Amino acid sequence: MSNRTPLAPQEHYHIYNRGTEKRKIFLTKKDYERFLTLLYLSNGTKPIQLNNYRGSTSVELLKMERGEPLVDILAYCLMPNHFHLLLQQRTEGGISKFMQKVSTGYTMYFNVKNKRSGALFQGRYKSVHAEEDRYLKYLFSYIHLNPPRAREYPYSSYSYFVEKENIWNRLLNTENTPLYFESPEEFEKEMREWLKYTEVQPR
Repeated sequence: MSNRTPLAPQEHYHIYNRGTEKRKIFLTKKDYERFLTLLYLSNGTKPIQLNNYRGSTSVELLKMERGEPLVDILAYCLMPNHFHLLLQQRTEGGISKFMQKVSTGYTMYFNVKNKRSGALFQGRYKSVHAEEDRYLKYLFSYIHLNPPRAREYPYSSYSYFVEKENIWNRLLNTENTPLYFESPEEFEKEMREWLKYTEVQPR
């Protein structure tokens, strides 16, 4: 199910996409880190050309001034051939502008690095409106439980919710999100319960 209507400010959306022909879009650690860096740098009104900052570390790039944020990133998970984002739109058209910058920037990087051309993603990103509180809470589990051994997986926002130190925690802003998990213990309990639930469901 996808949403092609204009996305509303202050509303929450599950944004996802995969590689064209289900190809892998993250091949190396550097690829994952490039996409994560773009999530930060693309989330602002100020245009930034990464090529002007060659040699900068991830820590340095995550301190750069981006202007006013376009979205609040509430959760993310990058898998080898697809990604999931949970976003709250802050301004009119914010998600569209943000995703255009992320997708274009990463495709250009990936194509140059791998000497290829053409589309990398399977069309335009997909979006699902999290209209109900229950569904929004469910998305935190769904997104973070994509990889096996979710707690140790380095390319999701799991660490943010268990208060584990990680430079990529800077990507997230949950100040305007309902407080479903009042402690790391509650978050992990919720993840365990969803894992048990999915294990007993018929396949």
